[in-house]
Amino acid sequence: MNKTHRTYDFETILDRSGTGSVKWEQMKSDNPNVEEGIVPFSIADMEFKNPPEITEGLKACLDEIVLGYQTPEDSYRTAVTSWVKRRYGWEARPEWLINTIGVINAFSCGIRAFAGEGEGVILMTPVYPPFAEGICKNGRKLYRCPLICQDGTYTINFTLLEQLAEKPDCRLLILCNPHNPVGRVWTREELMRVGEICLKNNVFVISDEVHCDIIMEGYKFTSFASVSEEFAENCMICLSPGKTFNLAGIKSGCIFVRNGERRSALLDEISKVLHPNWLPALSYRAVEIAYTKCDAWMGEMLAVLNENKEMLVQFLNERLPKVRPVEMEGTYLQWLDFRAYGWDIKEQERIMQQEAQLFFDEGYRFGEEGEGFERMNLACPKAVLLKALERLETVLRRYE
Repeated sequence: MNKTHRTYDFETILDRSGTGSVKWEQMKSDNPNVEEGIVPFSIADMEFKNPPEITEGLKACLDEIVLGYQTPEDSYRTAVTSWVKRRYGWEARPEWLINTIGVINAFSCGIRAFAGEGEGVILMTPVYPPFAEGICKNGRKLYRCPLICQDGTYTINFTLLEQLAEKPDCRLLILCNPHNPVGRVWTREELMRVGEICLKNNVFVISDEVHCDIIMEGYKFTSFASVSEEFAENCMICLSPGKTFNLAGIKSGCIFVRNGERRSALLDEISKVLHPNWLPALSYRAVEIAYTKCDAWMGEMLAVLNENKEMLVQFLNERLPKVRPVEMEGTYLQWLDFRAYGWDIKEQERIMQQEAQLFFDEGYRFGEEGEGFERMNLACPKAVLLKALERLETVLRRYE
């Protein structure tokens, strides 16, 4: 692949050991004998340096402010709403925006606000594990609506979705778009069918759109709230710059609820455990910088991800055809199908972590529909990705 000149650095290999990085510490826990230089491919943060505009901006910020309690300024709200309008054509008003310490906290509060104890919440599986955990730990009933996987492509089971939505105790659907882990970017037509089913049955929608900026070439993201006025009144949209700009550690959730009654209900739940709109002082500044000064970095980052995706698919097709990559339409999380090898989940985990020294997110953690799969994080330097694929090839040759 020809080298492309870039302004930003996406090829320096970072050593995050000893920094408290969750995925690096987990790697060493999973295999205490892991060799030096091995990089993990789990957990959705990037092995890229942060945009320099953000790091330099935060350094300057430390000279300007006191790290006290902070509430959002108008410039912050304008940055977030302008980003949504500019990128996705959705006219979100500043008063609809609620800021939370992380998106997961907002999900839990939303589950409690919009579904009563013992009432049903629909989840399209396999899916990000904290969703199911949040439903069950908050005493709500989990209604699984498994995605249909046919010839490596995932689609929504609309027949089952309608049946579940019609249940008298069903109150809520959690939608993941782009879908983590299968990588689908739901089309406007698919979202229209989902929204119509939910409106017909008075089912509210929490739409996780935290990966919405990370869309591969040939695909287009549509926010659920942008499909129709009625849908916008019947949803809670969850955004964050964390995935896009590698800012997961600032714990910033940008939550939009247009309907006033619903917004008040969510704020009531949030206020039981958190101060609504109180974030760490540097979080507001980091978000504002990301959404106003980092378009160029994001554009180069997306180009790198597309190249990494192309490299992986070509490598597997030519050298490991039994490993089937599901088309990654969005996110930087590649869903890989290893079912052709016939391993049980623990044997597969052992082979990956102990023999290949590959640390993915195991598919079974996303629900039983994920058994036999692995989720691989492609947000890394190309040299790291190539070495990982070569290790995978070496080990899988033993099992041909």
